[in-house]
Amino acid sequence: AVQLVESGGGSVQAGGSLRLSCAYTDNPGSRYTNYCLAWFRQVPGKDYEGVSALEGDGRITYADSVKGRFTISKGQNSLYLQMNNLKPEDTAMYYCASTPGWCRDMEAAEFLYWGQGTQVTVSS
Repeated sequence: AVQLVESGGGSVQAGGSLRLSCAYTDNPGSRYTNYCLAWFRQVPGKDYEGVSALEGDGRITYADSVKGRFTISKGQNSLYLQMNNLKPEDTAMYYCASTPGWCRDMEAAEFLYWGQGTQVTVSS
């Protein structure tokens, strides 16, 4: 998937919920038929953190910090991240990303395509 556009960020109080969406377009000229789709987040001054990833075969990975609270899902050319019981430490810019093949343990440097990001702010 290439050309990813995120939406759905915003400001909520701790304990609240947000649903992020990522609309993506495929590359019809690509030789790849399998893509990893993932959500990352980043706070200023820190590296990207892998939040959740969806393999082409349906396997899902979550960061330990979000297990039980976040849910990744996929629709027609869309990727979603349902975030429940949000905490102040979830505050970050959230990015949708994809790369051909497998998810490579959500190593940000391995992902070729990125959206522009959507800000999530959680207040205590």
